[in-house]
Amino acid sequence: MALRNILKEGDPILNKVSRNVTEVDDRVCALLDDMKETMYAADGVGLAAPQVGILKRVVVIDIGNGVLELINPEIVCSTGEQYEVEGCLSLPGISGITERPMNVQVRALDREGHEVMVTGTGLLARALCHEIDHLDGILFRQRVTEYCEG
Repeated sequence: MALRNILKEGDPILNKVSRNVTEVDDRVCALLDDMKETMYAADGVGLAAPQVGILKRVVVIDIGNGVLELINPEIVCSTGEQYEVEGCLSLPGISGITERPMNVQVRALDREGHEVMVTGTGLLARALCHEIDHLDGILFRQRVTEYCEG
């Protein structure tokens, strides 16, 4: 495992759409491992591959219940709404209130290449939406309804 540099706002890679992973192989598993280590070292709750310069549809999330490793995640259902404060490892020092669904259901592959369904509510729903946005070249700043001070 290795720590990777987290790209900051202004890097053009962060605004590009990521490619689907066509084969879950050792390289993808190594990327997942590196992303987990990088996320934890940065004290984050999620990290998407574009944030470490890799345009592949891969994310890791840990809101305190154990890590989720998702390959080619896609939101298949969302309901409700929530307005909460978000931040981003690629935009240090910036936080703002965003509108997100309260509940989401996401289909993805795990590190073995098996399809999984993840249901997220509250913080997990927000984290899933935030990281999937990264895969589509969208930074949370584009979703902010009100910036927070500090």
